[in-house]
Amino acid sequence: KKVQVPFTSIEINEVLSHLEAESTFVSLRDKLIVELFYSTGMRRAELINLEVNSVQIEARSLKVLGKRNKERIIPLLPSVIETINAYLIKREKVVIDEELLFLTEKGNKIYETLVYRVINSYFSKVSTKVKKSPHILRHSFATHLLNQGADLNSVK
Repeated sequence: KKVQVPFTSIEINEVLSHLEAESTFVSLRDKLIVELFYSTGMRRAELINLEVNSVQIEARSLKVLGKRNKERIIPLLPSVIETINAYLIKREKVVIDEELLFLTEKGNKIYETLVYRVINSYFSKVSTKVKKSPHILRHSFATHLLNQGADLNSVK
């Protein structure tokens, strides 16, 4: 099995600062996708199926339905909450009566290839790594936690 090389925190910060420059629906959606992958380590399928009511702003947390319908509550950073709030304002102009959090510009459910393209296109600007995918961001989350001294079993 090939070794998966995580993104550096510098690469991740460069992507986020690039996305910071704009505040369109798409750029806010994409920024939130990057922030959620990196700050929570969630899976692509979990992200795609997030609903608006999965976000608990007051509790600063996110309810995620994982593999085998296992529910987990994930704490959110204040900066991610800010991005969520900004995104939701733009999202209202796209569609109102849709439960899913992440949508295309036409108000449809986002799909796996779109999420892959978002990660790949932004990280292609800052990284020379061969593999640039949502899973590498998930891997980066875990690696950076371990490097900060987190317990291996709690990261698994």
